[in-house]
Amino acid sequence: MPLRWFGKKTVPLAGVPTVRRQKTYSAQSGYVYQYFYEGHRPSSAERGTEYVFDVSSDRKTSSPVSVVISDAAVASWQNVSGRTLSATEQYAIAKMALFQAFDERESPEAMRQPVHVAPGAVQAILAALHID
Repeated sequence: MPLRWFGKKTVPLAGVPTVRRQKTYSAQSGYVYQYFYEGHRPSSAERGTEYVFDVSSDRKTSSPVSVVISDAAVASWQNVSGRTLSATEQYAIAKMALFQAFDERESPEAMRQPVHVAPGAVQAILAALHID
């Protein structure tokens, strides 16, 4: 019974890089973002995988940004293509979706909201990467 008092525990991140490497992205929005890949875990909000990035636009403060790829979005592409996406391909989808959010969201504050990848976006991202 006392377990209800503490709420649901967050699942630890898997695939955590042994060496964190800062990357930079100059967005079409005019902002320059620095980010680190932190790892991935099963999504608590919906069935799928949550990829977590640590993002900064001012080099002073950073916040986690989640990119959630639903199992339904992956399954939709896999049903059409007839093959399974590798873990590397799924990470590529997450990273490209993050870049798209950097480009489209009006401010760094808007990046605090999770990025959700729709089935159509999976198809478009993989087509842009020439993955079929």
